[in-house]
Amino acid sequence: MADAQATGPILRLQGVQTHIGPYHILHGVSFEVPRGGVTMLLGRNGAGKTTTLRTIMGLWQASAGTVTFDGTDITRHSTPAIAQAGIAYVPENMSVFSDLTVAENMRLAARTGAIDERRLDWVFRMFPALKTFWQQRAGVLSGGQKQMLSVARAIIEPRQLLIVDEPTKGLAPAIIQNMIHVFRELKQTEVSILLVEQNFHMAKSVGDTVAVMDDGRTVHTGTMAALAEDESLQQKLLGLSLAAHQ
Repeated sequence: MADAQATGPILRLQGVQTHIGPYHILHGVSFEVPRGGVTMLLGRNGAGKTTTLRTIMGLWQASAGTVTFDGTDITRHSTPAIAQAGIAYVPENMSVFSDLTVAENMRLAARTGAIDERRLDWVFRMFPALKTFWQQRAGVLSGGQKQMLSVARAIIEPRQLLIVDEPTKGLAPAIIQNMIHVFRELKQTEVSILLVEQNFHMAKSVGDTVAVMDDGRTVHTGTMAALAEDESLQQKLLGLSLAAHQ
């Protein structure tokens, strides 16, 4: 059993349904996140991608189906318990405290309040701007720098799974390229990543596997490379061609 758990997917969703008030948002979401790679969660606006992430994290409760993390059913677990189990979540709205310094933001993200200096040096190599603004209030950072801080907060301690919602939204091309470099470097560590992304150059550059959603359902799963090579499938699933987003 332990061997199967160590080699099976780090995350599995099976038939997940979610209601928010009177609205039925997810109608049966099923996909897996393999260990040690990047799984892209793609779909048109309103397909249910963010709801899926929030359901995984327990911020919204699934009304049916199961969410399994590292062999354990976490469908009914609280958000703090899910985070404690080894999942870090970076929401779309940049999870930073504007009135606190960059240093204080990072210390709050460390569960013990103490930051491992070697790991901090590693984070600084990926995000040198954070070292520059270390004692500055996070509110003075640019949008791209705040997004860097959001990701840095999530990885300041080792995690088994990193869930990120649209990290390049609204960012300049140069910052997007830096994010691609960061996620490629993260792939060299032991963390598994589930990434919602609308920038398809980013998706193609870092994704290993992909799940595509439409109208609250999973409509396609496979490798990112296969989707990137099939323009007709891209048009069918996403209504666009990746070739137009190079």
